Amino acid sequence: MAWRCVHISRPARLKLKDGQMLIVQDDDTITLPLEDITCCVLDTPQITLSGALLSTLAVQGIILIVPDARHHPAGLLLPFHQHYAQADIIQFQISASLPLRKRLWQLLVTTKINNQAAVLNMQRHSEAKRLQNMIDLVTSGDKANIEAQAARFYWSRLFLNFTRANEADKRNGLLNYGYAILRAALARACVAAGLIPSLGVHHASRTNAFNLVDDLIEPFRPFVDQMVAQYHPEPATASASLEDRQFMVGILSQSVLIGQETMTILAATEIVASNLVKALEHNSAALLRLPVCIAGGSS
Repeated sequence: MAWRCVHISRPARLKLKDGQMLIVQDDDTITLPLEDITCCVLDTPQITLSGALLSTLAVQGIILIVPDARHHPAGLLLPFHQHYAQADIIQFQISASLPLRKRLWQLLVTTKINNQAAVLNMQRHSEAKRLQNMIDLVTSGDKANIEAQAARFYWSRLFLNFTRANEADKRNGLLNYGYAILRAALARACVAAGLIPSLGVHHASRTNAFNLVDDLIEPFRPFVDQMVAQYHPEPATASASLEDRQFMVGILSQSVLIGQETMTILAATEIVASNLVKALEHNSAALLRLPVCIAGGSS
C-alpha cells in the first residue's frame, strides 16, 4: 500500500522515468517509486511537470496538491471515476433515503464529538466528560445542531485566547492546512470507492464539489486538532513556516482505531469510504465504521 507523502518546497522539475517519479533540483536528482506515493504536495510555484507524469499520477490515484500564494492547499488532481461498479454505487447515493442520510449524519457527529472529548482528555482537561455527555443529545439528523454547540464548548477549552475566525493566528493556519490534506485524502478515497464526492449525506451545497468529503471529514478533524495542540506553535500570530507545513503533512501517517484495528489515517479514509458504500447499499448506517482516537494520543 502507498504510504509516502512527498512535500516539495524548492524549485524542481518532475518527470516520469521507468515508472518512477524523477525529481530534479539543481544538481540533485531523486527517484521515487510511484507505488510508494499516496500524496505529493507542491509547496512552491517554481515547479514544472511532464504531461506523462501528470497522466500517470491520475491513473494511479496519487493525490497532487497545489498551493495558493499563501502556501495553503488550493487545488488537487483526482482521477476520473474508474470503479468497476461505478453506476451501481452512484445509484446507491442518489436513492439513499432521508432517514438513512439522517442516521449517517448522526453517527458522523457523535463520533466527531467523541473524538473531540478524547482530545480534551488527552490534554487532561477537567471538562472533557461534559463534552462527552453531549453525544446523548444528538438525534437523527442532529436537528438541534449539537455539533455546533459542542464545537463552541470544545474550542474554548482546547486553546487559550483562541477563535476559529482569527486568520492571523498561526494555530488556525495549521488547522486549516491539516484539514486540507485530510480533505484531499478523503476525496481520493471516495473516488477510489466509486463514490461521487459532490453527493453528500448532509452537506448539499450546489457550488461544493466535495459535499460528501465535507461530511466524512468531521470525525477526522480532531486528529488534526490534537497534532496542533501537541505542536505548540510559537508565536501564535506568525504565519505557518515551511517546517510547520511539513509537520502537518504528517497527519496522514497518524494512528487511529477502527473497531479493534490500529491503522494510519490514510488507511482509515479508504476504510470509511468503502464502508459507506456498504451502508448505502444495505440501507444500514451501522455499517459505517469510523475512526476513534487511540488512548494516549496519536503516534
